[in-house]
Amino acid sequence: MSLRPLRIAAHAELVSLVVMLANLATVHLGPVSSLMGPTHGCAYLVVVIATWRHGRATPAAKALAVVPGVGGLLALRRLDPGTAAAPAP
Repeated sequence: MSLRPLRIAAHAELVSLVVMLANLATVHLGPVSSLMGPTHGCAYLVVVIATWRHGRATPAAKALAVVPGVGGLLALRRLDPGTAAAPAP
């Protein structure tokens, strides 16, 4: 099973959260909130569902996926052995 949809949704979730928080901390424009809120919510749901449906998802990866904001990236790190750091010598 491909991790590409999960990777895209995880990054969209994080970026949308950062934009929402920056908007809240600065000018708090209504249209930005109206766009980023549903975007973040959809990306969050895609991350959770994609992680739970993945064949190699461990219970730890499933639990990490439910963490808002960075949970998708943490779950992706658990699922993708190519992103793991090399062991120290």
